[in-house]
Amino acid sequence: MGCIRLLLCLIFPPLAVVDRGCGTVLIVFALTLAGWLPGVAAALVVNAMITND
Repeated sequence: MGCIRLLLCLIFPPLAVVDRGCGTVLIVFALTLAGWLPGVAAALVVNAMITND
């Protein structure tokens, strides 16, 4: 995961996962609306899982 993607995960999590598909963006967006921390955690997990494959 690059530095820019990491910053996007922290600042606006749905934007960090926009290239992962519509479902992922909607889930991360809903979690971000529920609270900033769940959205950030989900974005970091999604990006870390995809990057390590």
